[in-house]
Amino acid sequence: MLQNEITKRYDTYKNSCVDWIGLIPENWKLVKTGRIFRNIKEIVGEKSVSTERLALTLNGVIKRNKNDAEGLQPEQFDGYQYLRKNQLVFKLIDLENVNTSRVGLCPFDEGMVSPAYIVLQNNSNDNRYYHYYFLSLWHNEIFNHLGGDGVRSALNAKDLLNIPTFDLSKEMQKQIAEYLDKKCGEVDRVVETEKSVIEKLKEYKQSVITEAVTKGLDKNAPLKDSGIEWLNKIPQNWNIEKLKNLYSFGKGLSITKEDLTESGISVISYGQIHSKTNTGTCITDDLIRFVPENYLKNNPQSLVNKGDFIFADTSEDIEGAGNCVFVDKEMTLFAGYHSIILRNKLFDYIFGKYLSYLFKTIQWRTQVRSRVNGIKVYSISQKILKEITVLVPNTQEEQKRITDYLDKKCSEIDKAIVDKEQVIEKFTEYKKSLIYECVTGKKRVVV
Repeated sequence: MLQNEITKRYDTYKNSCVDWIGLIPENWKLVKTGRIFRNIKEIVGEKSVSTERLALTLNGVIKRNKNDAEGLQPEQFDGYQYLRKNQLVFKLIDLENVNTSRVGLCPFDEGMVSPAYIVLQNNSNDNRYYHYYFLSLWHNEIFNHLGGDGVRSALNAKDLLNIPTFDLSKEMQKQIAEYLDKKCGEVDRVVETEKSVIEKLKEYKQSVITEAVTKGLDKNAPLKDSGIEWLNKIPQNWNIEKLKNLYSFGKGLSITKEDLTESGISVISYGQIHSKTNTGTCITDDLIRFVPENYLKNNPQSLVNKGDFIFADTSEDIEGAGNCVFVDKEMTLFAGYHSIILRNKLFDYIFGKYLSYLFKTIQWRTQVRSRVNGIKVYSISQKILKEITVLVPNTQEEQKRITDYLDKKCSEIDKAIVDKEQVIEKFTEYKKSLIYECVTGKKRVVV
């Protein structure tokens, strides 16, 4: 997979007596992290005004604007702590959520970070090896299984300093770190290239959809001015309608997570509408949840059927305004909490399928986003949706040609994206395995 990889095994191995480390080279020595590092917490105080803010992300330590409003923010930064070059920094709270823990090595001369982080330092000027070592623990969720059984289980500095690590010579640390820098750099470049291709494929898919649902498939069709703000010219025989003329509107159930059961009446809720797995043009099994049978009797107004839409009536970001699910199955569902039901007055499934593609375009969503209310949570009301305009191809035959074309074309693009994602996954797993094998001595780095 990667060329010029020069590694081999050590001559003899011994049992580390640590399950997640396994066998180690005979001459490697395990010690507690506290033998190599010490925990420090130096509060910045009044110097926070002139100290740059840093943050520990899933991609390591980065600079962060003090005015960045993402997540929970302090009123002032006087309680933050210093983080300096070559220090290790850990976020080891809420360990039951794997994605919240993280590890980083500070590349900047000086900055300040949250007081919730754990900072380790020693007298070395090169802690790259130990960064890779703790990064491997993070990759393998070791921290997450050492934090106890609480809902917000965590590791403190004392816990961290008791974790076993290796006491290696500076020369060996440097050899391993430089090898991993090189190999991980190669992997990262491949991954970034594949991610770039995925973004281009997504852009291409968006352009294919937009062209088909706003101009049709006939490149020679005469055009006319649309007269609406989110479109330019449209096919001459196409019409523009407000949603209220094509759909009736209803409300979803007021359900919470506590109302959900293992089986019963199928329901799509707010979280499913905004789920990353929601394609907007079909219902997948992972979008469906269940509520007790009696909900069907008590809430008939919340029924939805094939050809209907379920819109989220709130969104935590402006990009999510207009997120919806198209009901493409011969089944009866409930719309969930924070949702608006659009019932197809014409009972025309083909037209609904066409609209499911139209609703995915940036152009159509722009008119929704321009009308929503809110700052951190955006409200999309029935009143807003009723006045939203849609583009209507003149005949059902043309609508079907467009949807059949998009089904085929988007399927091809989606497959190409999945193929690229699998390449990324393969290289990512290779990188994790390589780091683990090198930092624990399973492979010997030869220079």
